[in-house]
Amino acid sequence: MSEAGAEAGGATPHTPYLPPLRIPVRQIGARTFDFSRQVAIMAVVNRTPDSFYDQGRTYAFDRAVDACFEAVALGADWVDIGGAPFAPGEPIPVEEEVERVVPVVEALRAGSDVVISVDTFHSVVARHAIGAGATVINDTTGLRDPDLARVVADSDATLVITHSLAEPRRPFPRPQYGDVVAEVSAFLRDRVERALTAGIPEERIIVDPGHDLNKNTLHSLALTRRLSEIADLGYPTLAAVSNKDFIGETLDAPRTERLEGSLAAAVISVMNGARIVRMHDVRASVAAVRMTEAVLGLREPAYLKHNMGDLND
Repeated sequence: MSEAGAEAGGATPHTPYLPPLRIPVRQIGARTFDFSRQVAIMAVVNRTPDSFYDQGRTYAFDRAVDACFEAVALGADWVDIGGAPFAPGEPIPVEEEVERVVPVVEALRAGSDVVISVDTFHSVVARHAIGAGATVINDTTGLRDPDLARVVADSDATLVITHSLAEPRRPFPRPQYGDVVAEVSAFLRDRVERALTAGIPEERIIVDPGHDLNKNTLHSLALTRRLSEIADLGYPTLAAVSNKDFIGETLDAPRTERLEGSLAAAVISVMNGARIVRMHDVRASVAAVRMTEAVLGLREPAYLKHNMGDLND
């Protein structure tokens, strides 16, 4: 709309939502992020035989390491390594989880300064992973292990605090919420206080509303639509939306056909304040996120040529 139109009573120019980050600049390992100006792409590498999405494709050690370095080459800022699924099932012995993730962390750290997170809810695994070079612990259970916060506090690592309700690897049928966003926000606020009390400074805390974790599709859609209410907590918000069931159910799409829906959910999440997105397809996600940053005014175009000169190119 022209300035004249606005002055005549039309709609005022739209200002994009930018999260009120308490501490926007974060040092995570060797890398610095200004989350007031950028969004980080977290790649996913699961060293499990029954992972949700890749069904064991990166279970073998060599394949897991190769997948990590491929993600870095494609532009990932961050690699999230997991050795135990969130889904209900038999517990993975802690020693086995350590054996799955620690060698991959060591191999990746030896060849890259990328942010490395380990997806675990065990304090023992967290301690070994940090010792091997991990710079983030991604706990999908909201500090169920009371020692996990202390382990992180005694290191330089960052903690991702995620909303979920079930005991690790336990079913939680028919989750019910009065207002899912308000309840998730209250849960995260409480767990942040626990982390702070344990000695983790606020500049090392990230929050994740936990799309699909003990939530149905309607809950996850509401969290995506109202993600700004989570970002309003003031901590960088992680949106782990890639290939989730809420996308599959919304689009009637099997796990292998959820890329477009995943990208749409990621872009909507960034527009609503997410500053880290956890994604499987790194190449496509980097392009989608960088374009979104440019639309939000956070990033300059790579170059300017079209209609910039005397001739139309």
